[in-house]
Amino acid sequence: MSEFAPKSDFLRVLAERGYIHQCSDLSGVDEKAAAGDLIAYIGYDCTGPSLHVGHLLPTMMLRWLQKTGGGKPLPLMGGGTTRVGDPSGKDESRKILTIADIDANKASIRGVFSNFLTFGDGKTDAIMPDNAEWLTALNYIEFLRDVGRHFSVNRMLSMDSVKMRLERDQELSFIEFNYMCLQAYDFVELYRRYGCMLQMGGSDQWGNIVTGIDLGRRMGTGQLYALTSPLLTTASGAKMGKTASGAVWLNADMLSPWDYWQYWRNTEDADTGKFLKLFTELPMDEIRRLEALQGAEINEAKKVLANEATAMAHGRAAADQAMATARTTFEEGGASTDLPGVDIPQSEFAEGVGVLTAFVRAGLVASTGEARRQVKGGGLRVNDTAVTDERASISARDLRSGAVKLSLGRKKHVLLRPV
Repeated sequence: MSEFAPKSDFLRVLAERGYIHQCSDLSGVDEKAAAGDLIAYIGYDCTGPSLHVGHLLPTMMLRWLQKTGGGKPLPLMGGGTTRVGDPSGKDESRKILTIADIDANKASIRGVFSNFLTFGDGKTDAIMPDNAEWLTALNYIEFLRDVGRHFSVNRMLSMDSVKMRLERDQELSFIEFNYMCLQAYDFVELYRRYGCMLQMGGSDQWGNIVTGIDLGRRMGTGQLYALTSPLLTTASGAKMGKTASGAVWLNADMLSPWDYWQYWRNTEDADTGKFLKLFTELPMDEIRRLEALQGAEINEAKKVLANEATAMAHGRAAADQAMATARTTFEEGGASTDLPGVDIPQSEFAEGVGVLTAFVRAGLVASTGEARRQVKGGGLRVNDTAVTDERASISARDLRSGAVKLSLGRKKHVLLRPV
């Protein structure tokens, strides 16, 4: 890649920000993007009602394709393939969802994409096809005759996604084994219907994507291309999009903008520069300035990352509100009313709520045993005062502006409110 000088803004941006892992033909992709004629897709199965942070990297690639004028992005909904299950990187079969569940998930996911892409009828406007349109209409015998004959079982068995399952003696169902055939056929159909010539995805999808290119060649499409991004982990080796408390969802009704902002604010120092390049649209000069900050100053870069990432997913107003909440909570020692809150009946406040129970009710610890251990380690605070007596209780006398602020460590806070 270092010897390749892109002509298109699309590949230039992807290269300088670190999105490119492999590409089947950089010059071919670059030529199409430079002319504004590149139509590219990424597939998203509808296994849940929201995308999560792990989906952001490929989504940002579609966004940059549109933003640079390189062509048209196609976020493909897997309404058909979700009924089968992708075996990639998994040790067990995926739960099969009902059609009603898949449709509900698809509708919810579409709302997420509206924050990242502009949909419409223009040359670079995004469209969102669903592979159920063609996969559910397939005749099995015809599919075997016209498409299945182009697949080598020997080659399919050598694919990493299949090999990993077999080497671990994990069952791979016949329906999952067919997944790569359906994904490859998607590429062919998207070329026929929309002129799509590029499939993008994570590096673990390389084998599936080039299988689609090969199928296209055998079935008479024009030249198809593959472009993958690196699989991201944090500096400590954790998988992107996962935390101790669960997935970092992009839907506001599944994860609040405040918690989303906090996720990015808590980025490890070593990841800050990389994440600014991948998950914001700040100019590279500004990113270089921010990633050069040292010591405590790196926290300023993390706040910028949190603001920009939250603004993209939830709007600038939500990002500004999260920033104001953080300032009140962390820098001014207050208890912003925008912190997450848990309601407790007024009668319980009158009698007094055990401090250990209060932290469990607030969701800050999983059990009173864990709360007890946190007390011994000095990890729990009520209204910014460390809890030292595990037998203490919280009552109306502890209310400050109508709530009690509970804190676990320095970064997790919940308001306990009487109702």
